[in-house]
Amino acid sequence: MTFSTATENKLQEIWARYPEGRKRSAVIPMLMYAQDEVGQVTSELVAEVAKRCEVTPLQVEEVVGYYSMLNKERMGKHHVQICTNIACLLMGGEELWNHATKRLGIGHKQVTADGLISLEEVECAGACSWAPCVVDGYEYHHHATIEKLDRLLDSIQKVN
Repeated sequence: MTFSTATENKLQEIWARYPEGRKRSAVIPMLMYAQDEVGQVTSELVAEVAKRCEVTPLQVEEVVGYYSMLNKERMGKHHVQICTNIACLLMGGEELWNHATKRLGIGHKQVTADGLISLEEVECAGACSWAPCVVDGYEYHHHATIEKLDRLLDSIQKVN
C-alpha cells in the first residue's frame, strides 16, 4: 500500500519511536494517520499496518473493533464528535448533540450529503474538566455551547 510522502514520513517517525520487539505499540497511531489519508480503515490498510507492526491482521482488526475513533465506514472531511458522557451530559452535551443532529440532518456516524461533515456521539472525549466537549478531527473545543458549536459548523461550511 502506498501513502503520500507526508503520511509515510509520519508513519516512519512513529515506527522509529518504538524499540525492537515493541513495534505492536505503534498500531493505533499508525491506523489513525493512515485513516486520515485513506478516509476509512480498509482491509488493505489493516494488512499494511499488521505487516509494518509485525502483528497479525486479526490483531489489528481487534484494535479497530475496540476503538471508536477508527472507522470502517468513510466519515466526513470533518468528523465532529460530541461527548454525551456524564460530565458533558450534565453540562449540556445532550443539547449540543440534539442541536447538531437537527441542524445537519444526520445522526450518529452519518455523513452530510456533500461529504463534508460526519457526526458521532461519543462516550468520553477525555476532557471532563472542560465539559461539554466537542472534537473536530484532533481539535478539542472545551466548554462548548450551542453558539460555539454553530460557529464551528459555520466555519467548516464556509471554508469548504
